[in-house]
Amino acid sequence: MAPTSPIPVSSDAPSSATAPCVAISGAGGSLGRALLRRWHGRGARLIALSSSEAPITLHCAAGRAIPLRQVRWQVGREEELRSLLAEVDVLVLNHGLNVHGDRSPEAVLRSLEVNALSSWRLLELFAAVARERQLRPGQPRPELWLNTSEAEIQAAVSPLYEISKRLIGQLFSLRSLDLADGAGGPLRLRRLVLGPFRSELNPIGLMGADWVAGQILRQAVDWNCGLVIVTPNPLTYLLMPLATLGRWGYMRLTSAAAAAAAENGDGQLRNRGR
Repeated sequence: MAPTSPIPVSSDAPSSATAPCVAISGAGGSLGRALLRRWHGRGARLIALSSSEAPITLHCAAGRAIPLRQVRWQVGREEELRSLLAEVDVLVLNHGLNVHGDRSPEAVLRSLEVNALSSWRLLELFAAVARERQLRPGQPRPELWLNTSEAEIQAAVSPLYEISKRLIGQLFSLRSLDLADGAGGPLRLRRLVLGPFRSELNPIGLMGADWVAGQILRQAVDWNCGLVIVTPNPLTYLLMPLATLGRWGYMRLTSAAAAAAAENGDGQLRNRGR
């Protein structure tokens, strides 16, 4: 099955009931805010997912307040978002943290939970919700965008950041074999591989968050790319497609879907019983 067309949007259109609903985690950060502004410019209805109680207030270029719904959530309690995700057309998993050089047990747990396991749980939850939807003829499948970072394949001078980002990148590749629309799954999946941009976590990043957000939407929405790369590092444009393709081939050959694995297990049990 060929990948579906991207979620339809209209540039600079006011939000309406027919506009796509976009939910973004890590919405209080630099990139989260920039993505909210860019999606607003394309007429989307916005849900800002944040672990903080601090209100997120944004304004468009004309100075008007951007309408959005802010929802507080916590890592480990993803199931509480089930009813909310039923409204969402595009879920952007953008939350994360960087403990830099910390290698304490607490830092290991926090990095794995926030950067990898929470995104994996939200991926599975959104897929389960998407399976329950009744799509109209021609209606695009729900989309999930995952921000994995260049740390999937390159050093980030932060061992736990690299380990956790590589873990979620591997899990995303593995589960895409069952969940991606091209494999008959319920979701259109897009991987965001971003280089260093300026934020509270990285004040010396080379790229501006707003520019990065604009490039993300151009590649994902306008060009319908499944692999979105925004970085000043030319090696990433070569290495990342090769890494994802090689990983896809390896995992496809060495793993099986749940139904096939269960059938194979039953067959082995029957053979042992003979």
